[in-house]
Amino acid sequence: MPRSLDVLEQELRTLSRSEQEALLRVLLEELDGPAEAGADAAWLEEAERRSREIDAGTVHCIPAEEVFAKVDALLKR
Repeated sequence: MPRSLDVLEQELRTLSRSEQEALLRVLLEELDGPAEAGADAAWLEEAERRSREIDAGTVHCIPAEEVFAKVDALLKR
């Protein structure tokens, strides 16, 4: 018989931080389903493309602090 959610939550709290993180990764993978074929290669290609654009100066980078400040301002409206 499966354990209740309450029992699982109690057991979760007894795990070490690294065990909790490992469990979270497993749960997220389970919820997301299998990765699409070629997804890792596509992300690598995208990262390399963006890196080339930055190196070539064809894009303008915005510091994260500035982006987060703008988001905070928009959310406070």
